[in-house]
Parts: sequence; C-alpha cells; structure tokens
Amino acid sequence: MSSEEKERWVAELRRHLVAAKALRAAANADPRMSQDRLRLRAWQAGRLAATYRDLLDSERYRDAARFFLSDLYGPKDFSERDHEVERILPTLAATLPASGIRTIALAVEVDALSEELDAALIVELRRAGAMDALDAAAYARAYPRAGHRQERERQLQLIGEVGEALAALTRKPLVSAALRLMRAPARLAGLSELHAFLDHGYRAFRKMGDPAQFLATIHDRERTILERLYAGAAQPFEAQDG
Repeated sequence: MSSEEKERWVAELRRHLVAAKALRAAANADPRMSQDRLRLRAWQAGRLAATYRDLLDSERYRDAARFFLSDLYGPKDFSERDHEVERILPTLAATLPASGIRTIALAVEVDALSEELDAALIVELRRAGAMDALDAAAYARAYPRAGHRQERERQLQLIGEVGEALAALTRKPLVSAALRLMRAPARLAGLSELHAFLDHGYRAFRKMGDPAQFLATIHDRERTILERLYAGAAQPFEAQDG
C-alpha cells in the first residue's frame, strides 16, 4: 500500500475509535444498558458457538473460529484494546505496515458497528419485554424490527475483510518475529490486549492456511440467517449445510 493509503487507514482507525468509545460510554453510563448489553452479547456468543460447532470441533479451523467468536465479536468488552490503540496511535502509524493498520481499523469498525446494532436491538427487546427472558424466538422477532439492514450487511462484509486482512498478514515473513519480540515489551507498556488481538489472529490464521473455505462458510451461514431473520422465518437459526 502507498503512504496515502496508510494515512487513509490511520484516519479511518481514529474515526472508528472515537465512535466505539462514545457508544460504549453511553452504554456504561446506564447500568441497566450495560447489563443488557452483556446479556445480549452472551446470548449471541452462544448462538454463534452453536452455528459454528463444526468449525470449533475442527483441528484445522478451531483456533480461527475461537478468535472470531471471542477476540473479534463476543461477550468480551473491547474497551481496553481500543484504549491501547488510541493511546499509541502515532507510534502504530509510524511502525506498523499499512496492512497492519488496516487490520486493526477493520476490527475496531466491527466493534463500533456492533455496539450501535446491539443498542438498537436492546431497545426492541425491551419494548417487547423480552430482555430478561431472551431466547431465539424473542431475538428473531426483535431483529427485523430494529431495522439497520444495510448496517447488518456491512457488519458481515467487515468480518470477512478482517479475516482476509489477517490472512494477508500471515504471508508477510517478518510479522511472526515482530509479534514474538513485541510480547514482553507490550506487556510492560500496558499493551497486552492489543498484542493479544494481533498475535491470536495471526497464529490462528497461519495455522489454518488457506482461509477461503472458512470465510465462505461464515459468510454463507450468516447471510442465510440474516435473510431468514428479516423475512420472519420461524426457525432462522436451524442447522444449515456448508
């Protein structure tokens, strides 16, 4: 990538950090919203684990699936990781290749968008009185009512782009050594979450090899589920082939 492309991704990263920080601050300012947010994400993590049980049970795909379900999207609070990125953004811009900046920017965009979509879904679940008894049926009813279909499709696209970006990093010969050398300094500098995100993703995708089938499986299943949810299907999460 050119220096102009790198500058663009730094600007994108900064913009998504600001958005994610503001959305989390709003959620955390309301104890009930904070609790509901964690409850919703825990339910969604359980759904994802069920949908991708075959990938989680696969020797080849297990680590990549775990990374997607925990380090990229899950019940985990990403505040600390994003705070670390924000704190050392000038250093990252000066030292990381453009591909590394792009990987982080895409992940933070997923984070910000997920915060926005979860907040909208919680509003609908509360309206239906289903937040305290969340199940698949309540989730399926609230999902289309929350709207944001275009943003949902963008979320799915971003997840694929993060996977492709991580796969591209594994093809850069110096990244493995750099991550290994960064481990102790990152811990001492208070950058453990950021390092863990990059290191886990890099190692999972390097172990997996060609990510095409893995990413296609996630895209196809989530696309089918999304379409079923917006169509009001009776069992949008039922087992699928592929």
